[in-house]
Amino acid sequence: MTELRVLGVDACKDGWVAIELHGGSFAGAHIAADLPALLAERDDLEVVGIDMPLGLAEAGWRKADTAAAAALGTARSTVFRVPPRPVWREEVYESAVERCREITGQGFSRQAWALRAKLLEANAYRDSERHQVYEVHPEVSFRAIGEGRPLVPKKTWQGQMQRRDLLLKIGIEVPTELGAAGRAGPDDVLDAAAAAWSAHRIATGRAVSYPDPPEASAAGDAIAIWC
Repeated sequence: MTELRVLGVDACKDGWVAIELHGGSFAGAHIAADLPALLAERDDLEVVGIDMPLGLAEAGWRKADTAAAAALGTARSTVFRVPPRPVWREEVYESAVERCREITGQGFSRQAWALRAKLLEANAYRDSERHQVYEVHPEVSFRAIGEGRPLVPKKTWQGQMQRRDLLLKIGIEVPTELGAAGRAGPDDVLDAAAAAWSAHRIATGRAVSYPDPPEASAAGDAIAIWC
């Protein structure tokens, strides 16, 4: 019987970094400049979990972000509120903020706007239907692995060791040597591994969604963060 194969993907400075699991255990690490290159000739993948907003509301804010933030409690700031679809059609941040205020009455952060290129890329790839692609959020995943206990910020040494220990607890041992994927930041690699854990849960029917059930958009998207 073929082992269940899933991929967890996170954005990094060189494009995208991914951790692959076979049967829930580490099976490889990959890096590529874009998603088509990362996932080329990978028809064996059951699920791809990606840390990037997938699906946009036509007006107002996504319920997924509100629900995930509530689940994280004191770490809620790690979830960016994602503006509605028309905002992402703007080319510059200032125009996007103005458009967002017109639609929602509020602006949004430069950190969220910095996601624009990869957000559009990830949504276009999902819409191509080459793979079963789901949105995940590593902080939500790590919080679930740690049974709700608070996490130290991921950019710190303590935070990274805490997350690596949590992965080891569930049988995901990320080796020291990752080949080309080792160019990615340690927090990005750990986030990709957490995304892979959520992808495995999705593939085995054990995942939960924020919100539950997923929000349905006017464009037909099912918008949710899965864990």
